[in-house]
Amino acid sequence: MLFGVPMRLLPPGRRPLSPGSRAGLGAALVLLALVSAIELADGSEARYIGLIVAAPFLAAAFASWRVVLGVGVLATAVGGAFALAGRENRLANATIVVGIGLATAIAAAVAVIRERQAERIAELSRLASVAQQAVLRPLGPQVGTLAVAGRYISATAAADIGGDLYEALDTPYGVRMIIGDVRGKGLDAVRLASIVLGSYRHVAYERADLRAIVADLDRAVARSVGDEDFVTAALVEERGGTLTIVNCGHPAPLLLRRGEVIPLEPPAPAPPLGFMPVVRPRVERLEPGDRLLLFTDGLGEARREGEFFPTADRAWRLLGHGTVGDGLASLETALVEWVHGRLDDDIALVLMEYAGARPVTAAAVPSWEVGAPEN
Repeated sequence: MLFGVPMRLLPPGRRPLSPGSRAGLGAALVLLALVSAIELADGSEARYIGLIVAAPFLAAAFASWRVVLGVGVLATAVGGAFALAGRENRLANATIVVGIGLATAIAAAVAVIRERQAERIAELSRLASVAQQAVLRPLGPQVGTLAVAGRYISATAAADIGGDLYEALDTPYGVRMIIGDVRGKGLDAVRLASIVLGSYRHVAYERADLRAIVADLDRAVARSVGDEDFVTAALVEERGGTLTIVNCGHPAPLLLRRGEVIPLEPPAPAPPLGFMPVVRPRVERLEPGDRLLLFTDGLGEARREGEFFPTADRAWRLLGHGTVGDGLASLETALVEWVHGRLDDDIALVLMEYAGARPVTAAAVPSWEVGAPEN
Protein backbone atom coordinates (compact mmCIF):
# COMPACT_ATOMS: atom_id res chain seq x y z
CA MET A 1 0.00 0.00 0.00
CA LEU A 2 2.86 2.35 0.71
CA PHE A 3 4.06 2.23 -2.89
CA GLY A 4 0.57 3.07 -4.14
CA VAL A 5 0.55 6.41 -2.34
CA PRO A 6 2.04 9.31 -4.37
CA MET A 7 4.92 10.87 -2.44
CA ARG A 8 5.86 14.55 -2.72
CA LEU A 9 9.52 15.30 -2.24
CA LEU A 10 8.96 19.05 -2.38
CA PRO A 11 6.22 21.21 -0.83
CA PRO A 12 3.44 22.27 -3.22
CA GLY A 13 4.42 25.29 -5.34
CA ARG A 14 8.14 24.88 -4.69
CA ARG A 15 10.54 24.18 -7.54
CA PRO A 16 13.80 22.28 -7.22
CA LEU A 17 16.95 24.37 -7.09
CA SER A 18 18.52 25.26 -10.40
CA PRO A 19 22.05 23.98 -11.15
CA GLY A 20 23.41 27.49 -10.50
CA SER A 21 21.69 27.72 -7.13
CA ARG A 22 22.94 24.28 -6.15
CA ALA A 23 26.48 25.26 -7.13
CA GLY A 24 26.33 28.52 -5.17
CA LEU A 25 24.81 26.83 -2.13
CA GLY A 26 27.37 24.04 -2.22
CA ALA A 27 30.32 26.42 -2.51
CA ALA A 28 29.05 28.56 0.38
CA LEU A 29 28.47 25.53 2.61
CA VAL A 30 31.96 24.23 1.85
CA LEU A 31 33.41 27.59 2.87
CA LEU A 32 31.40 27.63 6.10
CA ALA A 33 32.49 24.08 6.89
CA LEU A 34 36.17 24.90 6.29
CA VAL A 35 36.09 28.02 8.47
CA SER A 36 34.25 26.15 11.21
CA ALA A 37 36.78 23.31 11.10
CA ILE A 38 39.68 25.78 11.32
CA GLU A 39 38.08 27.62 14.25
CA LEU A 40 37.44 24.39 16.14
CA ALA A 41 40.96 23.16 15.52
CA ASP A 42 42.50 26.49 16.58
CA GLY A 43 40.94 26.66 20.00
CA SER A 44 38.36 28.62 21.90
CA GLU A 45 39.16 32.07 20.50
CA ALA A 46 37.42 33.23 17.31
CA ARG A 47 40.18 34.35 14.95
CA TYR A 48 38.90 33.44 11.49
CA ILE A 49 35.18 34.24 11.52
CA GLY A 50 35.86 37.24 9.29
CA LEU A 51 36.28 34.79 6.41
CA ILE A 52 32.62 33.83 6.73
CA VAL A 53 31.62 37.15 5.18
CA ALA A 54 32.63 35.70 1.79
CA ALA A 55 29.95 32.97 1.96
CA PRO A 56 26.91 35.06 0.90
CA PHE A 57 28.91 36.74 -1.88
CA LEU A 58 30.06 33.33 -3.11
CA ALA A 59 26.43 32.20 -3.22
CA ALA A 60 25.37 35.45 -4.97
CA ALA A 61 27.63 34.66 -7.92
CA PHE A 62 25.48 31.65 -8.84
CA ALA A 63 22.37 31.27 -6.69
CA SER A 64 19.06 33.08 -6.37
CA TRP A 65 18.53 35.78 -3.80
CA ARG A 66 16.49 33.43 -1.61
CA VAL A 67 19.40 31.00 -1.41
CA VAL A 68 21.74 33.92 -0.67
CA LEU A 69 19.56 35.01 2.24
CA GLY A 70 19.50 31.48 3.61
CA VAL A 71 23.29 31.24 3.35
CA GLY A 72 23.61 34.67 5.02
CA VAL A 73 21.40 33.69 7.92
CA LEU A 74 23.40 30.49 8.40
CA ALA A 75 26.70 32.39 8.13
CA THR A 76 25.54 34.97 10.67
CA ALA A 77 24.47 32.22 13.06
CA VAL A 78 27.80 30.39 12.70
CA GLY A 79 29.75 33.61 13.19
CA GLY A 80 27.63 34.56 16.20
CA ALA A 81 28.15 31.15 17.81
CA PHE A 82 31.93 31.41 17.50
CA ALA A 83 31.87 35.04 18.69
CA LEU A 84 29.92 34.13 21.84
CA ALA A 85 32.23 31.21 22.54
CA GLY A 86 35.30 33.48 22.50
CA ARG A 87 36.47 35.24 25.65
CA GLU A 88 38.59 37.95 24.05
CA ASN A 89 37.88 40.67 21.50
CA ARG A 90 34.13 40.43 22.02
CA LEU A 91 33.51 43.88 20.54
CA ALA A 92 35.55 43.12 17.44
CA ASN A 93 33.84 39.78 17.02
CA ALA A 94 30.41 41.38 17.40
CA THR A 95 31.37 43.92 14.74
CA ILE A 96 32.33 41.08 12.39
CA VAL A 97 28.98 39.36 12.95
CA VAL A 98 27.15 42.61 12.15
CA GLY A 99 29.32 42.88 9.05
CA ILE A 100 28.26 39.39 7.99
CA GLY A 101 24.62 40.49 8.25
CA LEU A 102 25.28 43.61 6.15
CA ALA A 103 27.21 41.53 3.63
CA THR A 104 24.22 39.21 3.36
CA ALA A 105 21.93 42.12 2.49
CA ILE A 106 24.37 43.43 -0.13
CA ALA A 107 24.88 39.97 -1.62
CA ALA A 108 21.12 39.43 -1.85
CA ALA A 109 20.79 42.73 -3.73
CA VAL A 110 23.58 41.67 -6.08
CA ALA A 111 21.80 38.36 -6.70
CA VAL A 112 18.55 40.20 -7.52
CA ILE A 113 20.33 42.41 -10.08
CA ARG A 114 22.13 39.42 -11.59
CA GLU A 115 18.89 37.47 -11.91
CA ARG A 116 17.12 40.37 -13.62
CA GLN A 117 19.96 40.79 -16.08
CA ALA A 118 19.97 37.06 -16.80
CA GLU A 119 16.21 37.13 -17.43
CA ARG A 120 16.60 40.11 -19.76
CA ILE A 121 19.39 38.39 -21.71
CA ALA A 122 17.29 35.22 -21.98
CA GLU A 123 14.34 37.24 -23.27
CA LEU A 124 16.51 39.03 -25.84
CA SER A 125 17.92 35.68 -26.92
CA ARG A 126 14.41 34.29 -27.33
CA LEU A 127 13.31 37.31 -29.36
CA ALA A 128 16.43 37.02 -31.51
CA SER A 129 15.64 33.38 -32.22
CA VAL A 130 12.05 34.27 -33.12
CA ALA A 131 13.31 36.99 -35.48
CA GLN A 132 15.76 34.56 -37.07
CA GLN A 133 13.08 31.91 -37.56
CA ALA A 134 10.74 34.50 -39.09
CA VAL A 135 13.41 35.38 -41.66
CA LEU A 136 14.64 31.84 -42.39
CA ARG A 137 11.75 29.51 -43.09
CA PRO A 138 12.35 25.76 -42.91
CA LEU A 139 13.40 24.18 -46.21
CA GLY A 140 12.30 20.93 -47.78
CA PRO A 141 12.26 18.08 -47.55
CA GLN A 142 11.08 18.36 -51.16
CA VAL A 143 11.02 21.44 -53.40
CA GLY A 144 9.83 20.59 -56.88
CA THR A 145 11.87 17.62 -58.08
CA LEU A 146 14.71 18.32 -55.65
CA ALA A 147 15.33 16.99 -52.17
CA VAL A 148 16.45 20.05 -50.18
CA ALA A 149 17.63 20.67 -46.61
CA GLY A 150 18.88 23.81 -44.92
CA ARG A 151 20.83 24.36 -41.72
CA TYR A 152 21.93 27.43 -39.78
CA ILE A 153 24.90 27.12 -37.42
CA SER A 154 25.36 30.08 -35.08
CA ALA A 155 28.79 31.14 -33.86
CA THR A 156 27.18 32.56 -30.71
CA ALA A 157 25.78 30.18 -28.14
CA ALA A 158 23.62 32.92 -26.58
CA ALA A 159 21.58 33.72 -29.67
CA ASP A 160 21.01 32.27 -33.14
CA ILE A 161 21.02 35.57 -34.96
CA GLY A 162 23.00 36.86 -37.88
CA GLY A 163 22.89 37.93 -41.51
CA ASP A 164 23.18 34.59 -43.31
CA LEU A 165 20.16 33.77 -45.47
CA TYR A 166 18.77 31.06 -47.74
CA GLU A 167 15.58 30.15 -49.56
CA ALA A 168 14.32 27.56 -52.06
CA LEU A 169 11.19 28.08 -54.18
CA ASP A 170 9.35 26.02 -56.77
CA THR A 171 8.59 28.63 -59.46
CA PRO A 172 7.24 28.53 -63.02
CA TYR A 173 10.87 28.75 -64.16
CA GLY A 174 12.04 25.76 -62.12
CA VAL A 175 13.35 25.37 -58.60
CA ARG A 176 15.22 28.49 -57.58
CA MET A 177 17.48 28.82 -54.58
CA ILE A 178 19.45 31.65 -53.02
CA ILE A 179 22.10 31.70 -50.34
CA GLY A 180 23.63 34.91 -49.07
CA ASP A 181 25.63 36.58 -46.36
CA VAL A 182 25.00 40.12 -45.10
CA ARG A 183 28.00 42.11 -43.97
CA GLY A 184 27.75 42.56 -40.20
CA LYS A 185 25.76 40.93 -37.42
CA GLY A 186 22.88 41.58 -35.08
CA LEU A 187 19.46 43.04 -35.76
CA ASP A 188 20.69 45.30 -38.58
CA ALA A 189 21.98 42.26 -40.44
CA VAL A 190 18.71 40.40 -39.84
CA ARG A 191 16.77 43.42 -41.13
CA LEU A 192 18.80 43.52 -44.36
CA ALA A 193 18.53 39.74 -44.76
CA SER A 194 14.74 40.03 -44.44
CA ILE A 195 14.73 42.73 -47.14
CA VAL A 196 16.74 40.56 -49.52
CA LEU A 197 14.60 37.48 -48.87
CA GLY A 198 11.36 39.44 -49.16
CA SER A 199 12.42 40.84 -52.52
CA TYR A 200 13.65 37.45 -53.71
CA ARG A 201 10.44 35.67 -52.74
CA HIS A 202 8.58 38.08 -54.98
CA VAL A 203 10.82 38.48 -58.03
CA ALA A 204 11.76 34.76 -58.23
CA TYR A 205 8.23 34.15 -59.52
CA GLU A 206 8.22 37.14 -61.85
CA ARG A 207 11.58 37.20 -63.65
CA ALA A 208 12.49 34.63 -66.29
CA ASP A 209 16.23 35.42 -66.14
CA LEU A 210 18.40 35.09 -63.03
CA ARG A 211 20.30 38.19 -64.12
CA ALA A 212 17.10 40.22 -63.84
CA ILE A 213 16.60 38.87 -60.32
CA VAL A 214 20.14 39.96 -59.43
CA ALA A 215 19.40 43.48 -60.72
CA ASP A 216 16.21 43.67 -58.64
CA LEU A 217 17.96 42.45 -55.49
CA ASP A 218 20.85 44.85 -56.05
CA ARG A 219 18.45 47.80 -56.14
CA ALA A 220 16.70 46.57 -53.00
CA VAL A 221 20.04 46.34 -51.16
CA ALA A 222 21.26 49.71 -52.45
CA ARG A 223 18.12 51.42 -51.17
CA SER A 224 18.47 49.89 -47.72
CA VAL A 225 22.15 50.11 -46.75
CA GLY A 226 25.07 52.50 -46.51
CA ASP A 227 28.03 52.81 -48.83
CA GLU A 228 30.05 50.13 -47.02
CA ASP A 229 27.30 47.54 -46.61
CA PHE A 230 26.71 44.72 -49.04
CA VAL A 231 25.36 41.20 -49.44
CA THR A 232 27.20 38.33 -51.10
CA ALA A 233 24.85 35.89 -52.79
CA ALA A 234 24.66 32.90 -55.10
CA LEU A 235 21.46 32.17 -57.04
CA VAL A 236 20.74 28.71 -58.43
CA GLU A 237 18.06 27.54 -60.84
CA GLU A 238 17.29 23.90 -61.71
CA ARG A 239 15.02 23.40 -64.69
CA GLY A 240 14.62 20.08 -66.47
CA GLY A 241 17.99 18.84 -65.24
CA THR A 242 19.83 22.02 -66.27
CA LEU A 243 21.55 23.89 -63.46
CA THR A 244 22.17 27.63 -63.83
CA ILE A 245 24.23 29.54 -61.26
CA VAL A 246 24.95 33.25 -60.93
CA ASN A 247 27.40 34.38 -58.27
CA CYS A 248 27.72 37.80 -56.63
CA GLY A 249 30.95 37.64 -54.64
CA HIS A 250 29.89 34.47 -52.82
CA PRO A 251 31.78 31.19 -52.22
CA ALA A 252 31.30 28.85 -55.16
CA PRO A 253 28.83 25.97 -54.62
CA LEU A 254 30.21 22.44 -54.57
CA LEU A 255 28.85 19.81 -56.94
CA LEU A 256 29.09 16.26 -55.57
CA ARG A 257 29.06 13.69 -58.36
CA ARG A 258 30.08 10.03 -58.20
CA GLY A 259 32.59 10.55 -55.38
CA GLU A 260 34.05 13.76 -56.78
CA VAL A 261 33.68 17.29 -55.44
CA ILE A 262 33.61 19.98 -58.14
CA PRO A 263 33.67 23.70 -57.20
CA LEU A 264 31.33 25.55 -59.57
CA GLU A 265 33.33 28.75 -59.94
CA PRO A 266 31.67 31.56 -61.94
CA PRO A 267 32.91 32.29 -65.49
CA ALA A 268 33.86 35.79 -64.31
CA PRO A 269 33.96 37.39 -60.85
CA ALA A 270 31.20 39.81 -59.87
CA PRO A 271 30.89 42.12 -56.84
CA PRO A 272 28.28 41.59 -54.09
CA LEU A 273 24.74 42.94 -54.14
CA GLY A 274 24.80 46.65 -53.47
CA PHE A 275 27.75 47.25 -55.83
CA MET A 276 25.82 46.85 -59.13
CA PRO A 277 27.10 43.35 -60.03
CA VAL A 278 27.15 42.27 -63.67
CA VAL A 279 26.99 38.48 -63.56
CA ARG A 280 27.68 35.77 -66.11
CA PRO A 281 25.72 32.53 -65.60
CA ARG A 282 27.38 29.15 -65.31
CA VAL A 283 25.34 26.29 -66.77
CA GLU A 284 25.77 22.62 -65.87
CA ARG A 285 23.85 19.51 -66.86
CA LEU A 286 22.82 17.51 -63.81
CA GLU A 287 22.88 13.74 -63.49
CA PRO A 288 20.57 11.70 -61.25
CA GLY A 289 22.13 11.43 -57.80
CA ASP A 290 24.06 14.72 -58.05
CA ARG A 291 24.15 16.81 -54.91
CA LEU A 292 24.89 20.52 -54.63
CA LEU A 293 26.16 22.22 -51.46
CA LEU A 294 25.56 25.94 -51.00
CA PHE A 295 27.28 27.57 -48.03
CA THR A 296 28.36 30.91 -46.59
CA ASP A 297 31.94 31.93 -45.95
CA GLY A 298 31.78 30.91 -42.29
CA LEU A 299 32.41 27.35 -43.48
CA GLY A 300 35.49 28.36 -45.44
CA GLU A 301 36.84 30.37 -42.50
CA ALA A 302 36.35 27.66 -39.86
CA ARG A 303 39.76 26.65 -38.55
CA ARG A 304 41.69 25.31 -35.60
CA GLU A 305 45.26 26.32 -34.83
CA GLY A 306 45.47 28.08 -38.19
CA GLU A 307 44.35 25.03 -40.20
CA PHE A 308 41.11 25.47 -42.17
CA PHE A 309 38.39 22.87 -42.23
CA PRO A 310 39.00 20.68 -45.35
CA THR A 311 35.54 21.12 -46.84
CA ALA A 312 36.34 19.93 -50.37
CA ASP A 313 38.35 16.92 -49.16
CA ARG A 314 35.67 15.69 -46.77
CA ALA A 315 32.49 16.86 -48.52
CA TRP A 316 31.69 13.61 -50.32
CA ARG A 317 32.34 11.41 -47.27
CA LEU A 318 30.15 13.64 -45.10
CA LEU A 319 27.42 14.66 -47.53
CA GLY A 320 27.15 11.74 -49.93
CA HIS A 321 25.17 9.38 -47.69
CA GLY A 322 21.62 9.11 -46.42
CA THR A 323 19.18 11.95 -46.96
CA VAL A 324 20.28 15.52 -47.56
CA GLY A 325 19.30 16.27 -43.96
CA ASP A 326 21.55 13.45 -42.75
CA GLY A 327 24.40 14.86 -44.82
CA LEU A 328 24.12 18.34 -43.30
CA ALA A 329 23.93 16.86 -39.80
CA SER A 330 27.17 14.94 -40.46
CA LEU A 331 28.86 18.06 -41.81
CA GLU A 332 27.85 20.12 -38.78
CA THR A 333 29.09 17.44 -36.37
CA ALA A 334 32.46 17.18 -38.13
CA LEU A 335 32.80 20.95 -38.33
CA VAL A 336 32.03 21.58 -34.65
CA GLU A 337 34.44 18.81 -33.66
CA TRP A 338 37.15 20.32 -35.90
CA VAL A 339 36.93 23.80 -34.33
CA HIS A 340 36.40 22.40 -30.81
CA GLY A 341 33.03 24.14 -30.63
CA ARG A 342 34.40 27.65 -31.33
CA LEU A 343 33.25 29.23 -34.59
CA ASP A 344 34.26 32.72 -35.71
CA ASP A 345 31.24 33.31 -37.94
CA ASP A 346 27.72 32.03 -38.51
CA ILE A 347 27.25 29.42 -41.23
CA ALA A 348 24.28 28.79 -43.51
CA LEU A 349 24.15 25.50 -45.40
CA VAL A 350 21.82 24.25 -48.13
CA LEU A 351 22.15 20.79 -49.66
CA MET A 352 20.04 19.64 -52.58
CA GLU A 353 19.87 16.35 -54.49
CA TYR A 354 18.73 15.88 -58.08
CA ALA A 355 16.87 12.60 -58.53
CA GLY A 356 16.13 12.97 -62.24
CA ALA A 357 13.79 14.78 -64.55
CA ARG A 358 10.14 14.87 -63.63
CA PRO A 359 8.25 12.28 -65.72
CA VAL A 360 5.97 13.75 -68.36
CA THR A 361 2.39 12.59 -67.94
CA ALA A 362 -0.22 12.78 -70.67
CA ALA A 363 -3.12 15.09 -70.01
CA ALA A 364 -6.27 13.27 -69.02
CA VAL A 365 -9.00 13.24 -71.70
CA PRO A 366 -12.58 13.60 -70.45
CA SER A 367 -14.66 10.49 -71.13
CA TRP A 368 -17.30 12.50 -72.92
CA GLU A 369 -14.83 14.00 -75.38
CA VAL A 370 -14.92 12.62 -78.92
CA GLY A 371 -12.16 10.12 -79.44
CA ALA A 372 -11.66 9.37 -75.76
CA PRO A 373 -10.63 5.78 -75.07
CA GLU A 374 -13.38 3.57 -73.77
CA ASN A 375 -13.05 1.77 -70.44
